[in-house]
Amino acid sequence: MTILKAIIVDDEEFARSSLFFLLQQNCPDIEITGIARSVAEAKDIIANHPIDLIFLDIAMPGGNGFELIPEAQKQHAAVIFTTAYDQYALRAIKANALDYLLKPIDIDELKIAVEKVTQHLRLFQNKHETDERISNLANSLGSRSEIKKLTLPYGQGFKMIDVDDIIYIEADSNYSIVHLNNENKITVSKILREFEEILPNEQFVRIHKSSIINLNHLKEYNSKNGLQVFLNNGESMNISRRRASDFFEKIKLFTKASSDH
Repeated sequence: MTILKAIIVDDEEFARSSLFFLLQQNCPDIEITGIARSVAEAKDIIANHPIDLIFLDIAMPGGNGFELIPEAQKQHAAVIFTTAYDQYALRAIKANALDYLLKPIDIDELKIAVEKVTQHLRLFQNKHETDERISNLANSLGSRSEIKKLTLPYGQGFKMIDVDDIIYIEADSNYSIVHLNNENKITVSKILREFEEILPNEQFVRIHKSSIINLNHLKEYNSKNGLQVFLNNGESMNISRRRASDFFEKIKLFTKASSDH
């Protein structure tokens, strides 16, 4: 069993000690080589010890957790973010397919997150890819703007796409098929609800239990054969009755926002 060296970075004493205890009791392949109360302390530990994994709090007094990213990237260390509930932060983390633990940390969620990260480190070793995902997250949280890029599990790694390139997403059992404007499509192991939580709310609308469309790619809609949308790629799709009022409300807001710009 390969032991991964990890550090915990959190300004809250209870959060540090409880995570340390949970890791010792439940994750035998993780060795905690340092515990830091601040970004400055963490930088010193990273500079003097080889690190495979960082449990990183995002919001800390005296320094944002993202200040550690350049140091983490130098050692190609994986990162599991630990955060209190912050809706935007969670959206950005999920959009970049990065691992996180929501405080207070659940034992089973901790085990799952550690297993995912250790498997990725051991099997794929795609360092550039992880670095880019973390950089995208830092940029998103720095600007607090809408999510612009999405990281999708693909084959033995991840594919990064621009949100604007998505035409629509269709459900396929426990999977979703993402259709892009270059006629490519990607099948990912996410359900539509997960995309609803991540994608910009005013740009994307769920028109059916099995489909979400990007309003930027909407060409027209009419009710000649039941309520339908027609997309720029030539495809047409039905709008379910229960989704119709939400669709028209989104159209109204989207049109207003477009005219304001």
